[in-house]
Amino acid sequence: MTEDKRVIRGFGGGPKPPPPPYRAPDTLHSRSFATVQDLISEGEIEGFASASKEGLTKGTTAYQNASLKDVFLDDTPILQSTANSSSPSDNDFNFQDVTFKSKFGTSNQTAMSGIPAESRSPTSVAVIVTASTPVTRQITNTDVDAIIVTLTWPQIQFAKDNGDVVGDEVAYKIQVQYNGGGFSDIISTSVSGRTADAYARDHRINVTGAFPIDIRVVRVTADSTDAARVNAFQFTSFQEVIDNSSSYPNSAYVALRLDSKQFNRIPTRKFRIRGIKVRIPGAGASGSGTPSVDIQTGRIIYPDGYIFNGVMGAAVYTNCPAMCLLDLLTNTRYGLGDHITDSNLDLFSFVAASKYSNTLVDDGTGSGTEEARFSCNVNIQSPKEAFAAINELSGVMRCMPIWSAGSVTISQDKETSASYLFNLANVQEGGFSYSGSSLKQRHSVISVSYFNMDSKEVDFEVVEDTAAIAKIGTVIKQVKAFACTSRNQAARLGRAILFAEQNESETITFSTSIDAGVVVRPGSVIEVNDPVRAGARRGGRVVTATTTAITIDAEAQTTLPSLTDNPTLSVILSDGTVESKTISNITGAVLTVSSAFSSAPNANAPYLISSTSLQTQLFRVIQVEEQDGLNYVITALTYVEGKYNFIENGTALPARTISLLNQPADPPSNLTISEKTVVINNIARSKLIVDWQPVQGVTQYLVNYKFEDGNYVSQVVFSSDFELLDTPIGEYTFQVFSYNAALVLSANPTTKTFTAVGKTAVPENVSNLTIEPVNEQFIRLRFTQATAIDVLHGGRVYIRHSRLTGGAATFQAAQDIIEAVAGSATEAICPALPGTYLVKFQDDGGRFSTTEAKVALSTVQITDEITVKEDREDNDTPAFNNNNSSLFSNTEYSSAKGGLILTNPVNSQTGTYTFADTLDLGSVFSLSITRHFQGVGFYTGDLFDNRTENIDTWTDFDGSIANDANAKLQVRTSTDMSSYSDFNDVANGTFKGRGFQFRVTLETSDTAQNINLQQLGYVATLKSRTEQSAVIASGSAAKNVTFTNAFFVGTSGLGNLNNFLPAVAINPQNMATGDYFEVTNVSGTGFTVHFKNSSNASINRNFTYQAVGFGKGG
Repeated sequence: MTEDKRVIRGFGGGPKPPPPPYRAPDTLHSRSFATVQDLISEGEIEGFASASKEGLTKGTTAYQNASLKDVFLDDTPILQSTANSSSPSDNDFNFQDVTFKSKFGTSNQTAMSGIPAESRSPTSVAVIVTASTPVTRQITNTDVDAIIVTLTWPQIQFAKDNGDVVGDEVAYKIQVQYNGGGFSDIISTSVSGRTADAYARDHRINVTGAFPIDIRVVRVTADSTDAARVNAFQFTSFQEVIDNSSSYPNSAYVALRLDSKQFNRIPTRKFRIRGIKVRIPGAGASGSGTPSVDIQTGRIIYPDGYIFNGVMGAAVYTNCPAMCLLDLLTNTRYGLGDHITDSNLDLFSFVAASKYSNTLVDDGTGSGTEEARFSCNVNIQSPKEAFAAINELSGVMRCMPIWSAGSVTISQDKETSASYLFNLANVQEGGFSYSGSSLKQRHSVISVSYFNMDSKEVDFEVVEDTAAIAKIGTVIKQVKAFACTSRNQAARLGRAILFAEQNESETITFSTSIDAGVVVRPGSVIEVNDPVRAGARRGGRVVTATTTAITIDAEAQTTLPSLTDNPTLSVILSDGTVESKTISNITGAVLTVSSAFSSAPNANAPYLISSTSLQTQLFRVIQVEEQDGLNYVITALTYVEGKYNFIENGTALPARTISLLNQPADPPSNLTISEKTVVINNIARSKLIVDWQPVQGVTQYLVNYKFEDGNYVSQVVFSSDFELLDTPIGEYTFQVFSYNAALVLSANPTTKTFTAVGKTAVPENVSNLTIEPVNEQFIRLRFTQATAIDVLHGGRVYIRHSRLTGGAATFQAAQDIIEAVAGSATEAICPALPGTYLVKFQDDGGRFSTTEAKVALSTVQITDEITVKEDREDNDTPAFNNNNSSLFSNTEYSSAKGGLILTNPVNSQTGTYTFADTLDLGSVFSLSITRHFQGVGFYTGDLFDNRTENIDTWTDFDGSIANDANAKLQVRTSTDMSSYSDFNDVANGTFKGRGFQFRVTLETSDTAQNINLQQLGYVATLKSRTEQSAVIASGSAAKNVTFTNAFFVGTSGLGNLNNFLPAVAINPQNMATGDYFEVTNVSGTGFTVHFKNSSNASINRNFTYQAVGFGKGG
């Protein structure tokens, strides 16, 4: 059986869809060109920097290419700096289709071609150019320099059968025929690309032949016959151009033709050029060589030993600021040449400044490379005041222009030697005066702006002075570095400003005679010896001289240095120069030098002496002003000779000692210390007086002192003594330093210790004490006034009383009779008490005289009196009523001591004891009260440890005399036995009242002392009194008479009622024979009298009476 097998195969899902049509991008755009001209400098200039550095010749293609490295459009160079100037590649160009032309400002330069002065309106042609029919137009205007032909393509594209639209290419030529001489191809090119819009193209054709001129446009590509290929174009128009024929002599300018394809606006333009050529010094004298310019840096290279002979060379490019300034001064076009010529200039000063400016210094990069000290790279674009422009250019090289002797010279701030000497012998009487700048005018940070050639923008270099910042803080000054393109030159300028502000801020001014005034010029460096500042005379005038031996004036007043101090002698020689030599010998006023001077100085020539320990001052003259034809005032600024190395490479400044006053002075000698008590504001105060032998030339001292182990206290004094008030007792240490004129302390002090005793000496004893009774109650004590100051001022005189006499009466065992009187007193009124008065002086520190003065008193009894009551609390049973605690306040009865004492002086220094009984007189009377005391002060402990108070307060150190405890009797009175007065002190006084209450107050001013009052009481007495009456009529009955003032007759309470009735005496008048009277009812207030006749009948008689009794009532 046969099996039929069939294979079925598939062939996909049908045809693929066609790709979408391709449309080529629109690559053709209409282009426009702009020509920009820039005037870049006066001429003649060197040219462009890159081409100049490469040493290329102007006009060559290589020079033109190198110039493009220095043309910056929007800060981008046209040609990269790394490109080969001879054959740059297309990739080396940052911009395409840029045409650049330049003129360098020569006086005979030709006009720049291709720069239209004017253009006529386009002439329309509007004819399609075909391969078979070129289009021609003729130019007959003989002024025309160029023709601009405009061609236009409405569209250029080709539509393929598959729908793609692509570009196309059309070749064409522009031909020129001059004066019928036949056509020649000027432009042969093509257009390739696609555009759906109109595309126009301009071609400039420069006229180089005779007129008339025929311009023909020829289509090279065959005409399109396919409607899908569109590439037809027309000769749209032509434009006649007349170029600018001006050559602009002496003006450097450039022209740039820019394509709108690359720039949608006119870009910013910057040009790096080497500027105006200026004259530099020519061949030197005596074959010393000819200066040249370093092609790489622009600095002038002077041959070693070059000697300028006054002849300037040809103008070349240089950035030497001195030569730039010279050119500005002498150029007639842009400078001051119409007013200043070489004959008006000190060319030698310009060359000297040029040499200094072109000296190589480290460029600060750390690579070891060097640059000129000063370079001038500036573009001055606007008019300036001549003075400002000259000063700015001079400032680039630290110069000062000076008009002197009919010519302009420049003085440069550079290291130089002194050209004149000044001392007090050749200046006027006013001597030297100095002034300095305020700290407010100084800065610690300088921000210097300069033009950075790399970034082509203004940049900033910040220079700081750390020492000044620590002193005055951060104070910033903004400075513009004129004509500066070097970062390190800007930094050097900042350092120079900081240095000047901190170290050259002082000016000196003085007046001198004509011989110096006509020689010294601004910029000169002078040496000065000012004895006032130096502290020594080191200058004067020469008396006689040879070349090796100089005799000086005023040798006695001149401080000559020792030969070991490396002394040098500077003199002005006969030719006016200053010369210095080492001094090898000094004999009196004759100074011998180690080698001969060039010539012998004239007599009266100024001289100065310098040495290691004392050098002269240096100043740079900034102004010389004629005063009256004979005198000149010179003003100069501090000159620091080592500042230039410091500014340029940070070399440390050399030390220069210009004053001996800065050397530490010797400490004072003969230091003595004494202690006194003085009176200030009526107060006695202890004082230490420190004095010493003054040090010559020293007007200020520093005194350090300390007490015991405390810290030193410092005090500046301006005399040779020092006083310290209110000095506690103890050891003091004093150190005394000397200040020199610069306020530098002596290296060591003079030191001395002293133990102060303060006011611890006890006062003298009271002398010449006398007593004088004043009346029955008072006495007057007189004594010699104290001599101790601390008694007279703030001290007191203590007066105490003791009932004891002789040796038993002591100050310690007595109590105050009155409050202490002033220490200056010479007498006192005291209550009169029998016994002894004891007097001591006490100073303001509480110290008593050693021994009391005594005087005894026996009571003077002038009038009769009765004792109303004599009370003794110590005789009570028990003594002092010590069983009644209510009577005691901070006091107690001591059975051991047998007296009344303070309970505890430490807790309370005052206490009272109140008498148990009240004295009642029954009526109001004036009562005499005399106190009765006997007591003694004592110390509560016999050991130091028993005393807890500060030892400085002890008035008695050994504890043998307790003078600070006291007692006083006090009384208060009442007229009604219910209300009482305040307590008053009483020793011997009269008080008015009916009731009397007593108390004693014990007190101590020293808590270590107490008082033992062994006897306490008082005696109350009434004085005898007589009362008399006027004439009284008795009347015809018994007459009751009342006394004007009642008499005291006793009281039952006192146990003496009617014991003291007054005695009454009647003096009758007009009595008849047999008349008599009877006196009855006598009492303290009055009596009754009855007159009768012989018949015992009552009668009326006149009488007076006299009553004698005790006390005065009411």
